[in-house]
Amino acid sequence: MAFIRIQKILADSGYCSRRKAEVLIQAGRVQRNGRPVKLGDKASPKDIISVDGQKIVIPKKKHLRYIMLHKPRGYVTTVSDELDRRCVMDLLEDVDERVYPIGRLDRNSEGLLLLTNDGKFANDIMHPSRHVSKTYRVTVRPSVTEKQLADMASGIVLDGKKTLPANIVVLNNEAERVVLQITIKEGRNRQIRRMCEAVGLKVARLRRTSIGPVKLGMLKAGTWRDLTPEELRAIRNAIGKEL
Repeated sequence: MAFIRIQKILADSGYCSRRKAEVLIQAGRVQRNGRPVKLGDKASPKDIISVDGQKIVIPKKKHLRYIMLHKPRGYVTTVSDELDRRCVMDLLEDVDERVYPIGRLDRNSEGLLLLTNDGKFANDIMHPSRHVSKTYRVTVRPSVTEKQLADMASGIVLDGKKTLPANIVVLNNEAERVVLQITIKEGRNRQIRRMCEAVGLKVARLRRTSIGPVKLGMLKAGTWRDLTPEELRAIRNAIGKEL
């Protein structure tokens, strides 16, 4: 009989990502046969796994989905929201599988967001050691100096830790308005906005245009589609995984 780590069981069930499962376990919210578990514990198919007393149903055969969404501004990147704000899941009502976002875009940001019910895939993309690149088109105000660009490119100290080097290209430079293309290889909370704010720039618009080799392209705001086999293969290769 196979025993599997409980955080993997939760991720494979589509309930949440593996990293979120680890947080739930550490908070004492996950039970096996009615008793709290600790990180690293395993379970067999005969065990009953629950979160906050709610049994987790694991389908025998799960249809994996890999979706790209063009998130519009004004939507929060959560499965549900206690403040009753518009959630990205509202745009996926016709998706039968229970998918969830991989990472986040803040409410005022837009662009490419990936969603899946494959916990391992989500964990691989989000894990800091993978350094999956993310590219953004950022409109800032007022004008930009060479020093500001150099400071952001070399790294900005956020929460006591310096960001990894970023690649920055000036796409358009007008009076009081500059459009930048910024590529980073980590995903800290509101990282692009905070980097800009740290050097005295105000972000007027922020759109994520790619995650690794997967590009937003011409997908219209508020719409979604499944990743193509070629896109899925390319992003798996980017995170060092084989099909």
